Amino acid sequence: MERIAIFPGSFDPFTRGHEALVEQALRLFDRVIIGIGNNPEKHGLLPIENRRKLIADLYAREPRIEARIYAGLTGDFARETGACAILRGVRNTTDFEYERTMEATNHRIYPEITTVMLFTPSDVADIASSTVREVLAFGRTVDEFMPRGIRIENYL
Repeated sequence: MERIAIFPGSFDPFTRGHEALVEQALRLFDRVIIGIGNNPEKHGLLPIENRRKLIADLYAREPRIEARIYAGLTGDFARETGACAILRGVRNTTDFEYERTMEATNHRIYPEITTVMLFTPSDVADIASSTVREVLAFGRTVDEFMPRGIRIENYL
């Protein structure tokens, strides 16, 4: 049986921290579906289709990774994709407390889906999409926060 995990988030934008978590997940799962949550009420830095394209471009040569846009509950998306796990990244204790609460809720509604929390490697644990957006807003380069070969300007 194929072990599929979803990695949900807004990914606005997808950073080196996200990339590190996907690399870890590939050691645990046969496939990783990066689920870009679509909340029409939020207007972020990148249009949602550009977020999907950025991730698809990054992993164009990795058939075990797919980027998909979804709306609604993450657990429903996991069921639709046949995933056995929801991946969540933890950078610090604040992330852990939030993710633990989400895991408890998801477990009540979707008991067949396991939440797997992965620690973000320390060399990229300080990278957050919100930081990238703020640095960009001040006209500075964000290349050091982005996966190698990805130029954010191509997706704005």
